[in-house]
Amino acid sequence: MLQSFSLFRLVCWIILALILAVTLAPFWIVIKTALMHSADVFTHSTDLWPNDATVVNFKRVLGLMSTEESIKAGGSGAKVNFSLAMFNSFVFTGLIVIIQTASAAASAYAFARLRFPGRNVIFGLFVASMMIPGVVTFIPNFILIRDLGWLNSMLGMIAPFCLMQGFSVFFLRQFFISLPKELEEAAYLEGASYFYIFWKIAIPLSITPLITIATLIGINMWNEFLWPFLVAKDESHQVLTVALQSFKSQTPQGQPDWTGLMAAISISILPTIGLLLLFGRNVVESVQFSGGK
Repeated sequence: MLQSFSLFRLVCWIILALILAVTLAPFWIVIKTALMHSADVFTHSTDLWPNDATVVNFKRVLGLMSTEESIKAGGSGAKVNFSLAMFNSFVFTGLIVIIQTASAAASAYAFARLRFPGRNVIFGLFVASMMIPGVVTFIPNFILIRDLGWLNSMLGMIAPFCLMQGFSVFFLRQFFISLPKELEEAAYLEGASYFYIFWKIAIPLSITPLITIATLIGINMWNEFLWPFLVAKDESHQVLTVALQSFKSQTPQGQPDWTGLMAAISISILPTIGLLLLFGRNVVESVQFSGGK
């Protein structure tokens, strides 16, 4: 029996190791290619590590080299302002995280604690919105943003996402329901308003789920591509995902700058990795709590 159990554990570990290898392989290829010389991309594509690793590709995409120097270093001459795109991505993601988390928390608390006509119907509509593919609303949203004159603006980029919070409301509502009502009732008897109870009692007790939902929103918005691509055509408003696509499509030398693109991608994934390293435990704890309930 013990031998059978040990064999089962060994098989499980082997399967997990294979899954981990398949998951990490794309990241390894990106980093390896980013450290290669352009001439080695196709001739040494199967090497586990570049023969002559270099950081010149990172210098090129960060604008630390002129176009002529980039071409001499093996680049295609493609030029995108990645620093500005990175800044736009931080602004785009940060604004949506703040607005959506705040509005979702307020809505979730109202659905969890307040009693008003049609509450369950409205909450059902919020939940039902999760079953509608986001791409279905792109054309109506684009027409609305165009008619409002918000194209090529940060406002037009963030507006549709500020109220797209069906999952966020559902997720936070489950935590607010679990809070002890005695604390809120005691505060209410002392004359506290609903807003005071929400801000001073409910929010401090729900920091972990709030961090979790903010982290998930942040990662999702950082990787958003299609809507910013449709709305922001000016380079001054391009986010990082759109800038990467623009960089790939530029082929002054006849083919994409693969090493430069991989270097830019390596830089672009650092913020999401940082979020997971900082708040990954909060995400796991929140999911475990929800599963336990």
